[in-house]
Amino acid sequence: MVSAKDKEILRRLGEKKLKVSSLPSQKEKMELWRRLNSLQKSRPAVWMNEIPWHELEAVKPELMAQCEDQFLRQLELRLRRELYQWDHFRCDMIVDPFISCELVGGPVGSYADYGIKENARKEEGAHDVVYLPVLETLADAEQIRTPQVWYDKLETERRFICLSEIFEGIIPVIKRGLVHQWHAPWDQIIHWYGIERMYVDMYENPELVHRVIGNFTRALGEVLDMQESLGMLDLGNGNWRVGSGGMGAVDCLPEKVEGRPVSPIDQWGCSNAQIFSEVSPDMHWEFSLQYELPIMSRFGLTYYGCCEPLHKKFDMLRRIPNLRKISASPKADLEEFAMNAGHDYVISWKPNPAIYAPDFFDEVAARKQIDEAIEKCAGCSMEIIMKDVTTIRNDPERLDRWAAVAMASAESC
Repeated sequence: MVSAKDKEILRRLGEKKLKVSSLPSQKEKMELWRRLNSLQKSRPAVWMNEIPWHELEAVKPELMAQCEDQFLRQLELRLRRELYQWDHFRCDMIVDPFISCELVGGPVGSYADYGIKENARKEEGAHDVVYLPVLETLADAEQIRTPQVWYDKLETERRFICLSEIFEGIIPVIKRGLVHQWHAPWDQIIHWYGIERMYVDMYENPELVHRVIGNFTRALGEVLDMQESLGMLDLGNGNWRVGSGGMGAVDCLPEKVEGRPVSPIDQWGCSNAQIFSEVSPDMHWEFSLQYELPIMSRFGLTYYGCCEPLHKKFDMLRRIPNLRKISASPKADLEEFAMNAGHDYVISWKPNPAIYAPDFFDEVAARKQIDEAIEKCAGCSMEIIMKDVTTIRNDPERLDRWAAVAMASAESC
């Protein structure tokens, strides 16, 4: 039973969301993303995410959740953050004219129970974790199991009915399946293998590395098979984040399907190998990408990369037939990256979030960083994605100021 208090809180937020979503600029922003992702001429699109909301919540009471029910409290928090971002650092974000009721099920992406228990050691007084090797023999690699896929249709329907009743007459509620997932095998495997041991074994014990990545990607593919057969997948062509970049609106993926369930070919795929940042292109292909490729090839379009610099790996990346977006991390040589990308891909550039960390927020430096990046990518399709922000020094206005600088530079193109 939903309390009157919880219902009133959510209905007020729903009214605000619908009002914002009805603005003409929403269609303009959607068209911007659609043109960008379709490799049509457009200015750079700008978006911000992965910010330290806990620092904002400490000083911004409008971000504090008030609902008593835990499920509704999570939705409330999502709405409050969305509306706050719109008011303060919207950039090219889109606000949809509906509430999404997400599917109850899993696993989603690469993290799940694969039958291997990690052995992590945390150093005293430190925030970092050392993962000790637990995959040391071929027999260990054979312990990798395909996770059990589950889909609670009854709970999904219960939540949908609950939200529909709460927002009746205010804003529509839609069911949302799995619109996008990361299939990044090494993000999970490294928890079992250990970083140093993996690097050594690529030279000294390559058979083990091949067996581990082969067994794991087989399991990933089987999970995707089961998700598809259970009807868990949903269309990702719209206001959904793709990979570590921006929105996925695009011309060449369907906006609806009829007479059949959604399949991966209707969606964006995504993979990366962040731990291979300093690994040669040949070894990156041998021990990662050739195993990721069968999964990525099942999708309509794909996004590759996250925090790893990829400017010297384009010969390898061009072997991905449906690749559309490539991450250009702060460590990437952006001039070389743009030369290699040409008109074939969207450059998903990540400014260095360390700009927020000093005692003084330097707008001049922020503008210089953005303007230089835009100049290097002139003539290319480009998105500017500010993410991985660990601190704003408890100064929320830094986000607002960066957004204003970034939009001024992007809109001047």
